[in-house]
Amino acid sequence: MQKCSFSFVNKVGEDVFGGNFIQNFKDNGVNVDHVQETKEASTGVAPIAVNQDGQNSIIIVSGANLKLTAADVREHESVITHAKVLICQLEVQPETSLEALRIAKQHGVTTILNPAPAEATLDPELYKLSDVFCPNETEAEILTGLPVTTVEEAEKAADILLHKGCKKVIITLGEKGCLCKSSMSEKGIHVPARKVSPVDTTGAGDAFVGSLAYYMACHKDLRLEEAIQNACHISSISVCSPGTQTSFPYRKDLPQELL
Repeated sequence: MQKCSFSFVNKVGEDVFGGNFIQNFKDNGVNVDHVQETKEASTGVAPIAVNQDGQNSIIIVSGANLKLTAADVREHESVITHAKVLICQLEVQPETSLEALRIAKQHGVTTILNPAPAEATLDPELYKLSDVFCPNETEAEILTGLPVTTVEEAEKAADILLHKGCKKVIITLGEKGCLCKSSMSEKGIHVPARKVSPVDTTGAGDAFVGSLAYYMACHKDLRLEEAIQNACHISSISVCSPGTQTSFPYRKDLPQELL
């Protein structure tokens, strides 16, 4: 497994959560030079409840995340233009993610959008600027108005998202794995998940998206299907431990075939 460098662009509050956030990322080798502290809001938090089956419910308190502006993104433009892959999501203002995606596309940087938390009416440009559009099944339902409980239903939802302008759609389906589709005229690729006994599914999608970005950035010769399989494998490992970031495996804990 090749080593990659990772940078984070965001805002946190001047509080204990923000301090812990920055220190945690430093301890794990993430560049936090582009994380700003603000007095205007507290650090964003997400209290999580997990049931006996490992399924989660999350309350999002965005806080300082919403203070990150398009102007802030432009101030840190160089970290985007020098990247191989940019990941965006919707826990910041939509125009903030839009600006980051525009900068990335202008400089040939591969873009991944994880549309979470999902909104029924997204700016159409968000779809068109996404090389990989990666919702989970619930988010896909919100965005398309269709049920997404089976692989077949995911395929129909993916067609709608492709029609909106995405280059590729990957819908994660929990224990069913995920579906990848690049063309409305071709059948999608279903990548099944490994059978595990989940302890806590919180962060499984984050583990998938982060792993996928790694393989796309550092293993460009890898077929997309294989990159997705590897990302699914890492995600399945994460659900076997409690917590969100604490459940993400370190390199030393991964099986040899993923290195």
